Amino acid sequence: MISDAQMLEVATFVAKLFELSGMGVVVFGTLVAMGKFVFGALGRPAAGESGDERGLVSTFRRVLGRSILTGLELLVAADIIRTVAIEPTMESVLVLGLIVLIRTFLSFSLEVEIDGKWPWQQGRDKVEGESGKGRR
Repeated sequence: MISDAQMLEVATFVAKLFELSGMGVVVFGTLVAMGKFVFGALGRPAAGESGDERGLVSTFRRVLGRSILTGLELLVAADIIRTVAIEPTMESVLVLGLIVLIRTFLSFSLEVEIDGKWPWQQGRDKVEGESGKGRR
């Protein structure tokens, strides 16, 4: 059977692993976005990417935004593990709630910035696209 101390060590390790993963995703995504931008600016666009300036900036922002969103999700997971498993006090739960609210707002804002439309418009676009397939 696992003791409470061992369980606490495992939870701490997993939370740190998620935090490192979140930071790694942001750093890696930033490097990928910068690489695509630089290669595109040098006249060698990546596969499937346009070489014009607007396309370069759009690709850079999209790749960077997606990596930040993914990193934020991993960091929220680490905060949840840390709060629930390691330090389940009322103060830490309130701080977690505030952190989740801030990160949710950031995620929502980044999603709108990347896609250029509200998240609930995506579902409507898919439905309209599917219903219009058979008509001509």
